[in-house]
Amino acid sequence: MIVEAAPAKINLALHVRHRRADGYHEIETLFAFARDGDVVSVEASGAPSLEIVGPFASNLNAGADNLVTRAAAAFAAATGIDAEHRIRLDKRLPIASGIGGGSADAAATLRALSRLHGVALDDPRIGAVAAGLGADVPACLSGRTAFGSGRGDALSALDGLGGTPLLLVNPGVAVSTAAVFAGWDGVDRGGIPDGALLARARQGRNDLETVARRVAPAIAAVRDLLDAAPGVRLARMSGSGATCFALFADDGARDAAAEAAAARGWWTLATALA
Repeated sequence: MIVEAAPAKINLALHVRHRRADGYHEIETLFAFARDGDVVSVEASGAPSLEIVGPFASNLNAGADNLVTRAAAAFAAATGIDAEHRIRLDKRLPIASGIGGGSADAAATLRALSRLHGVALDDPRIGAVAAGLGADVPACLSGRTAFGSGRGDALSALDGLGGTPLLLVNPGVAVSTAAVFAGWDGVDRGGIPDGALLARARQGRNDLETVARRVAPAIAAVRDLLDAAPGVRLARMSGSGATCFALFADDGARDAAAEAAAARGWWTLATALA
């Protein structure tokens, strides 16, 4: 059995530049990854199956439209490897929450299948499959801090902030990525500046947060709590929401903020940047 982590993705900054002719949006983003997230396990089997377990399993179905199932089918089609697999997804991250859960799961599935069948992860066929599954999947496939442009799938590796205490908070609200992008006002407010990663992130923004707050007003309450937390270095909404994140100076400050968020009934994950 091959076991692959599917860590949460965060957008330290997310600038939307314009809508493209293909329906996607041209963006600039700073991708980073948590140390924790979902877990995907894959093994060869005489009968293909997808089992979903974990605290958020009930919100997903294991049908053909699941990104894990689609990743497995696309891997087989691209590589010509005719094999059946038993796949287990331990769903620990909330659904439709702006932290790349489905994309991370698809990427972990591709990594696991590649390891199982001896396919190099930098094989162009795997990269093409990842890009075809979704704009965030290539970043999740690499799992490295990166600057993303284009749809978010043109990646340049960056020196990260590995080990920085990280808190994720979700108020228990699912937000539609399509609805949030559709509500973007179309104003190009400029790109992400150059410089050291944390400075770039602080000077940046998330252009989707204003829209997401209209869809899910609880985001504002989460941001208020995180912004006011002692020891916070940066707080922002990730992706299209509703999950927000905060980077902290130390574990104690992070854990205190996590306790305060959990006391409100919100989902929290106290972790660190990978």
